[in-house]
Amino acid sequence: MPLERYQLYHEEKARGGLAMTMAGGSAMTSPDSSWGGGQLDLSTDRIVPHLQSLSRRIHHRGAAVMCQVSHLGRRATAYAGNWLPPVAPSRVRETRNRNFPKEMDAADIDRIVKDYASAAKRCLDGDLDGIETVTGGHLIGQFLSRRTNRRTDGFGGSLENRARFGLMAHEAIRRAVGDDFAVGIRFVIDEAVEDGSDFEECLAFARLFEREGHIDFFNCIFGRMDTDLSLAEQNMPGMFSHSAPFLPLVGQFKRETRLPVIHAAGIRDIATARHAIRENLVDLVGMTRAHIADPHIVNKVMRGEEERIRPCVGASYCLYKKVQCIHNPASGHESIISHTIVRAETPKRVVVVGGGPGGMEAARVAAERGHKVSLLEAGARLGGQVLVAASAFDRKDLIGIIDWRIDELARLGVEVRLNTYADAEVVLAEQPDAVIIATGGIPDMERLEGAEHCDSVWDVLTGVVPTKDDVLIYDETGRQAAISCALHLARHGRVVSLAIADDTLAIETPYPDRVSFRKRASERGIRVVSDVRLVKAARQGSGIAARFRHELTGAETEMTAAQLIVERGTTPMEDTYQELRARSANNGVTDIALMTGTETKGDNGPQAAGSFVLHRIGDAVASRDIYSSIYEAYRLCSQI
Repeated sequence: MPLERYQLYHEEKARGGLAMTMAGGSAMTSPDSSWGGGQLDLSTDRIVPHLQSLSRRIHHRGAAVMCQVSHLGRRATAYAGNWLPPVAPSRVRETRNRNFPKEMDAADIDRIVKDYASAAKRCLDGDLDGIETVTGGHLIGQFLSRRTNRRTDGFGGSLENRARFGLMAHEAIRRAVGDDFAVGIRFVIDEAVEDGSDFEECLAFARLFEREGHIDFFNCIFGRMDTDLSLAEQNMPGMFSHSAPFLPLVGQFKRETRLPVIHAAGIRDIATARHAIRENLVDLVGMTRAHIADPHIVNKVMRGEEERIRPCVGASYCLYKKVQCIHNPASGHESIISHTIVRAETPKRVVVVGGGPGGMEAARVAAERGHKVSLLEAGARLGGQVLVAASAFDRKDLIGIIDWRIDELARLGVEVRLNTYADAEVVLAEQPDAVIIATGGIPDMERLEGAEHCDSVWDVLTGVVPTKDDVLIYDETGRQAAISCALHLARHGRVVSLAIADDTLAIETPYPDRVSFRKRASERGIRVVSDVRLVKAARQGSGIAARFRHELTGAETEMTAAQLIVERGTTPMEDTYQELRARSANNGVTDIALMTGTETKGDNGPQAAGSFVLHRIGDAVASRDIYSSIYEAYRLCSQI
């Protein structure tokens, strides 16, 4: 059910000027259309009051709201939800979903056609403005495609027969909702696979749907979603895809059809959206992930503040930890924190130590609160570990996290001091009321025998150490760092082997990135050895011998290379924090209730005159990720 958190997430985009928000991706028409959770359930009347509440919120903000209405077909699961077998046109298993579907009989077809109509009617009764169905890898698309439709009856074989189920569903929907309710299709314009529907066949299907007259628009998508790779590189293009990869083909589709066209796939910025409209490639642009990064895009454009739009950097974090943005801490958390920072009643003197993403966010939020803020950074540039991450070719867009904050700090008048090592005396000289330690961490080589023979990913990506021709990388985290380094070196002609402590490469990355990392590692000839933990490193002739212990068997093996690069996360840089603890009013202890917003006592309670409160955030506490440090900074500093 679309409860308050879900409604507030959509309402924030409407408040930010969005024209229309599409809710309920893959919302289920039928009890046997569940993938186990996370979908809106349109199969019962129980949802109607919740839809009415959602629509009231959106309409109050002057926007429209629609819902996706679909049956997953073979993409559903038999092992969760209602524990019903998936159904499909034919008994063809999907690689990604892994379930074997039941081949639909006449009763199944009649039932699900009626379910489409009933689900659409519930959206109408919920005061929504329209719906869209889905072709693609969903049930209607499974009937359309020869890959998944092997029937020999009136629903298989010819183009017209394969379109029959979709046409029946849309005819039933139109009868249920009338002519004044918008009905469209999220429509695949090319399956991009040899045994699937190519552009010309998809165009023929589109003309059939136009001719029948039951739909009002096409929402164009590309490719398939039946494998992790096709989902990551076609249906929902992620970090490894360039901006708006399918826009030219969508423009061609629009020229050869007559209904309005929507498109949403990797359109991350206003310049691309403006181009799509100006060149008449589409009628309406969808920017889902861009609006997760900044739900106020439209209002900022209307106010002439386009340069202040928080950019989508293509990190796919919103697909990994739904629906958080890697650098907008409020998205998805609208029920507990606000996108709008409220000014404090009493301005204070705030000193932030460390200019990585967490420290920059802390300074930004404190300045938005009206405090006088100084940001002290030991390095020559702001950015911290993001500078290292963005050194890898495929992750260069992450620098947008830093560039946006540099501009915001300048706008807010934050004093930024670079090349400033801030020990306790430097901090205390500022006579602060609050000190935020965001000094991050350094590569963790602790308790590693032979660490002196190892280099870190940081050293390699930033060019601090030269790289040899034969490289062994050890990854104990499953994050992006090691695999990004491996691809970086392989791209530059190095022979790379990668030993990982996990059973799967890049296990802690968003699923679109995980499969793309695996693909590129294979393309670059990177040898991967899994389930091993580094025991020791030792010099052996002109190279390094690395001894590993297998995680499952305990057996020890040795690998040699000219260079050993180690990634084990970070260990906190906490010297300044420890120096300041005894002098602070709170002994450097951050009240969890303050951090999580369950209480708003303000800086851990009253302060004596001349005293200061001390907090630390991000990797200065423990090795985590970009989002964690930014989220921590936001929710802490919005209370100061």
